[in-house]
Amino acid sequence: MPVQPHAAAAPAPPPSSGTLIGSVQRAMRLLECAAGHAHGAPAKQLARETGLALPTAYHLLRTLVHEGYLRREKGLFFLGEAAERLGSSGARQKRRSTVVHALAQCRDAIGVPVYYAMYRDGEIEVVCVSDTPGAPAVEEWADFRETGHAHAIGQCLLSQLDEDARRDHLDRYPVQPLTPFTVRDDRSLLKRLERLRRMETVFERQEYALGTVCAAIPITIGTTAATMAISLPAHQADRLVPAAQQLQDKMGRLLGSLALSISI
Repeated sequence: MPVQPHAAAAPAPPPSSGTLIGSVQRAMRLLECAAGHAHGAPAKQLARETGLALPTAYHLLRTLVHEGYLRREKGLFFLGEAAERLGSSGARQKRRSTVVHALAQCRDAIGVPVYYAMYRDGEIEVVCVSDTPGAPAVEEWADFRETGHAHAIGQCLLSQLDEDARRDHLDRYPVQPLTPFTVRDDRSLLKRLERLRRMETVFERQEYALGTVCAAIPITIGTTAATMAISLPAHQADRLVPAAQQLQDKMGRLLGSLALSISI
């Protein structure tokens, strides 16, 4: 009688979702516990403080080390680079939310789109824009970084730079006409910027986009040039100066929030 081959062992069923969730919860408890020990803690202490069996704690700690969320040195466990990246990412998001909220308050109070920008690493960077369907922001039809000579944000930021930094910027992004109202050449732009008084509001009327007028108020945060700006349709140009004054009146209370954005 021939010998029947042994049936292949059935594969083990995958762990249930409840088991997986429980493992994640236990790993998070270990991670949080390790975060509370700046000078590190051994596995036995972490197991005791989290109420986990030592073999379970060892298994989860090895996994967390392997994934970079913890690191082990001389028998002690510390937060790893992956966990630190999560923390810094969360902090950046919180800082950005603070800036977004500050701009939204100004937008609602004045009834115009509000912009926040800075000059960082040789570039014009629009950090945040707050607008509404009824008062939309200016469409960026030409790259804001390359057309700083034409819009109020760029002119305001360039006005805060020294002469060498301005010329360096214009060497990289030469003046080019965007509308019939755009400044015509580098020399004309530099003369205009030189005439501005320190921390003077910059007004721009249809130089970047036909049908739009803008104002930008300079802000200096440490050594960083920054600005808050507003825009309006050209047919509401009579609102531009009073709206800019309203923004300036509110800016003193916002500087703390805006300073956070330097590290975003």
